[in-house]
Amino acid sequence: MKINKWILTIFLLCSLAISPSKSTADKMYEPLKQFSQVLSIIEKSYVRKVDRKELIKGAIEGMLKNLDPHSLYLDKDAFKEMQIETSGEFTGIGIEITIMNGRLTVVSPIEDTPAYKAGLKAGDIIIRINDEPTDDITLFEAVKKIRGPKGTKVRLTILHKDSHVPEEVTIVRDRIPVHSVKSQMFGKDYLYVRITNFNQNTTRELIDAIHRQKSTLKGIILDLRNNPGGLLDQAVSVADVFLQKGLIVYTKGRVPESKMSFSAQKQETDVTCPLVVLINAGSASASEIVAGALQDQHRALLVGERSFGKGSVQTIIPLYDGSAIKLTTAKYYTPSGRSIQAEGIAPDIEVPLIVAKKDEQQKLMEKIMKVREKDLEKHLENKNKEENKKFQLNKKAKEMLTKDNQLRIAFELVKIMPRLKSITFN
Repeated sequence: MKINKWILTIFLLCSLAISPSKSTADKMYEPLKQFSQVLSIIEKSYVRKVDRKELIKGAIEGMLKNLDPHSLYLDKDAFKEMQIETSGEFTGIGIEITIMNGRLTVVSPIEDTPAYKAGLKAGDIIIRINDEPTDDITLFEAVKKIRGPKGTKVRLTILHKDSHVPEEVTIVRDRIPVHSVKSQMFGKDYLYVRITNFNQNTTRELIDAIHRQKSTLKGIILDLRNNPGGLLDQAVSVADVFLQKGLIVYTKGRVPESKMSFSAQKQETDVTCPLVVLINAGSASASEIVAGALQDQHRALLVGERSFGKGSVQTIIPLYDGSAIKLTTAKYYTPSGRSIQAEGIAPDIEVPLIVAKKDEQQKLMEKIMKVREKDLEKHLENKNKEENKKFQLNKKAKEMLTKDNQLRIAFELVKIMPRLKSITFN
């Protein structure tokens, strides 16, 4: 009798232990039952016959869309297109877009692309693509509609950031430039380097631009404005060009594989001269990684405006049929532990961009080029004239500085940075 009581007790304890897991399993599979029921109803009762494969694809797209603006489904064609894009060779209008507050928004146009030449700017809202409204559009759908073969046209209805009246712009698609690095010498000692995006060639192009100069550089201005980002490994290696040691960036997510850290390594190509970095609201993702690392490591002075704030990591996960999903799996953190996400990088010196009209630019140029002693007839010559020629700017550099107040300030700062180190405060 005692044995039977023990058996009954054990049975009751086992039943209690099993019942919660059974309830958990029921809760886990209940949504799938609901999904199966809806799928069955659609297939049976919808006004026209629909393909189950398309229904499942639509469900996957909707599921990913509901997560965040950067997670999405890539069919075979889109997956191939994405692989081509990161190589730096693709056709389209040259624009980075996102879904912000439910609206299709321009992160940044890539410099010298059709979108850039058409006047699109960071923060612009795309209301229509051709004649189709962008309400409830997915990021993937928008990219697919905007891209197309070289020579074809796309009409975008744009609401500029500071405007209340939409503007329709017709843009001719073209091959987007492969080169992501542009450079210009300011005098003989200072180098201006612009990185338009981060593709697989960026670091190599940057190193070539720097080491192409025969003289020893006294300073570099690194322009990351309106750079929408790109490859993580290129962001790390670009930062590493200017850092000899220390953390560059680390990532954290739910799964162990999403936790990574990247540090600088001392190498022959390291650049140690004074550095000023330009950023603005169009500087996103990889640009923010570089800017944050250089700021936290006290390697550069950041000038301009707060960056975009795209601090999430997307992992491309291929599926069995050749398609893939782009899933947000982690967040970026700067060396000091700051999350870039929705915060961005604040510059050390905030300088709003002032866009001057042509006549104002001319007046500014005349002010910069006003008469000095050297312009007077029969003035005494300076024995150090040849040395002073180093600071003379060519026509292109003068025009760049005249049109861009942020760049002018960055140039003045990079010149005085060595002097600032020698100043003592009592």
